[in-house]
Amino acid sequence: MAALLRRGLLWALPCALWQGSSSIYPPGLSAALLGITVWNAAVLLLITDPSCSCDEDGLLSAGARRTAKSWPLSFSQEELKKRLTPLQYHVTQERGTERAFTGEFTYHKDEGTYTCAVCGTPIFSSGSKFDSGSGWPSFFDIMKEDSVSLTDDFAHGMHRVEATCSQCGAHLGHLFDDGPRPTGKRYCINSASLDFQPKDADSSSNMAAGDGAAGASESGGKTEL
Repeated sequence: MAALLRRGLLWALPCALWQGSSSIYPPGLSAALLGITVWNAAVLLLITDPSCSCDEDGLLSAGARRTAKSWPLSFSQEELKKRLTPLQYHVTQERGTERAFTGEFTYHKDEGTYTCAVCGTPIFSSGSKFDSGSGWPSFFDIMKEDSVSLTDDFAHGMHRVEATCSQCGAHLGHLFDDGPRPTGKRYCINSASLDFQPKDADSSSNMAAGDGAAGASESGGKTEL
């Protein structure tokens, strides 16, 4: 449709210019009509330009690429393709979505911490996980206020809130306002975006850190907090 309009415009504009120069109307009126025609032509070229990816509100339309953002942690695409599974790469780097009820952590109930699969940042605690019936792991809260970055997502002709890792920008899923108390929020997250650290592993790590600190205190006379 846009191509037909542009072709018609290429034919109509020269005609308008010729009519403006040989019109029976007074010169002032002819110039005004010609100006309106040229203005309408410019507007038509703009709205039919296929390179325009913004909608009427100036928002990025579905399929438009976003401007790259600098994150605290960054990794080369070559590295990520080597250490992530194809599904993990598709979800975290290409904003993909795994099929419902197929994720590793959908029915996962162990106690521990869910971390970003790309950079290892702690994001969710098992204590905030609940069964939403959606087919994806769901959480009603994040571990820290700055664990997740939220962005308006207008893909697929609808408005959602995208949740990404605040440290590396990995796509996690989306945030909805239909969760349980006390937050009323539902972080709908792809299993492919997450890794899991069991509670026992957390305790072991803390004990090891404590032993190391004690050793440093005995040998060096000070402990780093």
